Parts: sequence; structure tokens; C-alpha cells
Amino acid sequence: MIHLESDYNNGAHEAVLRRLLETNDERTQSYGDDCFSDEARRLIREACQAPEAQIWFLAGGTQTNATIIDCVLQPYEGVLCPDTAHINVHESGAVEFTGHKVIALPSHEGKLDVGELKSWLAGFFADETAEHMVRPGMVYITFPTEYGTLYTADELTALHAVCQQYGLLLYVDGARLAYGLAASKDVTLPLLARLADIFYIGGTKCGALCGEAVVFPKGNAPAHMLTRIKRHGALLAKSRVVGVQFEALFSPVGSTSLYMTIGQQAVALSMQLRSLFVERLGYQPFIDSPTNQQFYIIPNSHLDALRRHVGFEVWCPVDEGHTACRFVTSWATTEQEIMTLTKELSTE
Repeated sequence: MIHLESDYNNGAHEAVLRRLLETNDERTQSYGDDCFSDEARRLIREACQAPEAQIWFLAGGTQTNATIIDCVLQPYEGVLCPDTAHINVHESGAVEFTGHKVIALPSHEGKLDVGELKSWLAGFFADETAEHMVRPGMVYITFPTEYGTLYTADELTALHAVCQQYGLLLYVDGARLAYGLAASKDVTLPLLARLADIFYIGGTKCGALCGEAVVFPKGNAPAHMLTRIKRHGALLAKSRVVGVQFEALFSPVGSTSLYMTIGQQAVALSMQLRSLFVERLGYQPFIDSPTNQQFYIIPNSHLDALRRHVGFEVWCPVDEGHTACRFVTSWATTEQEIMTLTKELSTE
């Protein structure tokens, strides 16, 4: 059986594990002040074309979002996001727990509409009672979105312009960034570094055992960031464990890096999966996602038979007879698995 429930239900890429073993006996400083973390930062700065970038390594996505949002916002500020955003739906109120309101706006297949964002902000700042409200301090988006969709370079540029106009930070959650970059026609790491005030490069879902690399691309992190992170219980004593993994992920492999190769392979396999589900089996896409997250409308009468061959996540009901389901390829998915699944399902 092939497991496509998520992209974080496997261990780690063998190159990452190999590098952890190679460096295991070396003695270093703690709390990110080690040679492996320094090298990983250098490689990430180079990949982002952002020589002034400040980079911290945290353990996981929810921890990263709650910690960074609280570190950069004033106590009276909240964060704007699409209503489908991870911080609004699947993080158990972690951001609100720090005291910052999550202000959800309508999403369009997971994305914010820049016109609606601008209209909301104009209305907020025109309100004479605005001082009695939670003040927006940040716009949060994910790349790719919860539905596997992507912002274009033009859309990101427009969001950046609105944030600049109203003095808001633009924060990009990159938990699945490798897959988004691989599928995008015009968004790159250097573009993100130019447009975002903060973003993070996801490791947990992209080949690492754990870890996310938070990037302040313009050297714009708040003062005493290490202290702020530790105050949230998010400072890793063995930060080298994450640093080593990102060193492996961003070390050159030919003309690219392992991180980009992982993304490209997973997206290529997701397109093979699309061919199976749409062309051979006749299922309709629920969302037209170009990334490693694929959503299909499955007849309820087919679900049990499908589960015998592939693990997947039930997303939501479509009507009385159909359900939207999510299938996720990852760094661990192999072409042989997709070929086997194709053979099994084609002969059912």
C-alpha cells in the first residue's frame, strides 16, 4: 500500500540522515552558535540572494508561526489571513494563545484577494473607532496554500505593495515551500526574499526529520531575537541538529540543491497521480492544484476499495454521493509506488 496521507509521515531523506551521522561525533557550541548552522545560513543566504538575511532554526511549523508572529507584533496588533489559513484552522489557537487576534478574510481556493484586502484595510483605517479595535500588524499567507494553490509573482508583488502602503509586515509560511517553488512558473527564493518581510523555509515536510528555517531577508529581525525565541520555549539547545539538516538540504547537487530536487520530484509524481485519477479513473479535481497536494472528488461507493491500495485524507463532503479527498506526494514518494498504484487501480 502507498501512503499519501501527508508529506510528514516518513522519516528523513537519506542524505540528511547521512549528514547527521557524519557530524554526530563533532563537538560544537549550542543554541545555533555552531559551524553547521553557520554553513546552513550561508547556503540559504546564497540561495535567497539575500546577504543581509538573519536566519533562525526552529522545530516545527506551529511553533514557528506562534513564536515569530508574537515576536514581531505589538501586543495590540493582530494578523490578517485567509480564512482557510493554517493559523486560523489547524493550529489549535496557538497564535491567539500568545494574545494576538487572527483576523480571517475570505479565501479564494486558499488565497487572499488583494483587492478585498485593500478594501478591508481602507475601511479599518477610515473607521473613527479604530483605536478601540485590534490593529492589523501583519498579513500572513502560505506558499503553497492549504489547497495546494500558488500565488503568482504579480499577486505577491501586489500584496507587498498593499502591506507597504498600510505599514504591515508580509509573512509567508513556507511549510511546503520546496513543492511550491517547484510548481511555480515565476516565484523564486530571491523573489520571496525581496517581497516578504519574513518567511520560513519548511524542512519538516520537505525531507528533514524536523525543523524550519526562519528568514528575515533584509536583516530586519527585532532586537534580542534569541532571547525572544527562548522566552517562547522555542530555542533549541541542540540547534545544530536542525542546522545540519538544512546544510544537507541546501548544499549544491549539480546545478541545484537537494531541497529543490525534492520539490521537483514530488511535483512530477503528483502529476503522474493526476493522470491516473483524472484520465484513467475519471475522477474530477476538487481543486486544480499544481503542487504535491492533489484533491479529487471520489464517489463514496469507491472509498473503501480505494483505501485498500492507498492512504489518503478525507477533506470534506461534496454532496450526498461524493467526497473530496486529498492525496499528497512527498520527498519519500517513489515512481515505483505510483506505477504500482496505477497498475492496481487500473485493474480493479
